[in-house]
Amino acid sequence: MPLARLGNGWLPRIERVLHEVPASCGLSLTLEAAARDQLVSWLDLVVVWSERVDLTAARDADTLVDLLLADAALLASTPLSGAVIDVGSGVGAPAIPLAILRPNLSMTLVEPRERRAAFLRTSCGTLSRPDIRLLRARSMEVENESCDVAISRATLPPPLWLPEGARLAKSSVWVLLGQDEPPTLPSWIADLDLSYDWPLTGGRRRAVRYTRQPAHGVSAPGS
Repeated sequence: MPLARLGNGWLPRIERVLHEVPASCGLSLTLEAAARDQLVSWLDLVVVWSERVDLTAARDADTLVDLLLADAALLASTPLSGAVIDVGSGVGAPAIPLAILRPNLSMTLVEPRERRAAFLRTSCGTLSRPDIRLLRARSMEVENESCDVAISRATLPPPLWLPEGARLAKSSVWVLLGQDEPPTLPSWIADLDLSYDWPLTGGRRRAVRYTRQPAHGVSAPGS
């Protein structure tokens, strides 16, 4: 079935993804009513914009929900706080659903492409989230240590994203993988490694958190 606006018809898929992804890693996530409504609105907005802008490769509802929500559901169920930056935000995943699920985060979206930046700007307006910051820029244009946590999905290969994320982040970097082996970087340790399936389509995923190791005698900042 081609993509179509489903309104509350998205809810069974949303609730399944937000329950099953964290549960598969021994975690949990509470879905508030306001967050549920915002996710429904955002998914419908993606469908509308995808009719005229190449936002996503998803061509059916199951693929779209897995693609846009599953990684965010996993991240939202882990300890996460402070300023978060999402590099190469594109359609807004995982950053926008993560900001919906964890509204306490200070979220910055980095996206250089004009049409996708326009969609992200519209998304923030539709969701009444003026607190979500949008930078129309490339990663290399963002200042060093400009956030606490850096996230990116598919913008750079993992071995290239980890050092770039480490340049941007003060405390931790998330690397989102398929079945590739996680990269390594001196002075950064992989302290959380979670494997999970996309519930609706069966895609196998892996999320690895890297934490900056403090210099001898210096306490690590919170992540």
